[in-house]
Amino acid sequence: MSKNTRLVYSTESGRIKPGASPQQRQPEGDGIARIRRETKGRKGKGVTTISGLALPAAELKALARELKQLCGTGGSIKDGVIEIQGDKRELIKAALESKSILVSSN
Repeated sequence: MSKNTRLVYSTESGRIKPGASPQQRQPEGDGIARIRRETKGRKGKGVTTISGLALPAAELKALARELKQLCGTGGSIKDGVIEIQGDKRELIKAALESKSILVSSN
């Protein structure tokens, strides 16, 4: 009889690397808010996106909530980008400038 010595499964290694958890990572962005209107991949519905903010997750969530209340619409945060339903670029730009956040509109 021949014994099969081929390794099938092992828990000793893997792709999980020790390090900071997602909540402890440094925020991505350069500190300049980029406000854009996007419709791609949204079935023609427009959303206003705000990216480039170098804020921790909790502050980003609080800012998104404040902007949604200001605009009177819904929205979400995806991969560090705030999405607000509808075309609210001017209103969001004024709100961010009043908070002394650098803004670049596209």
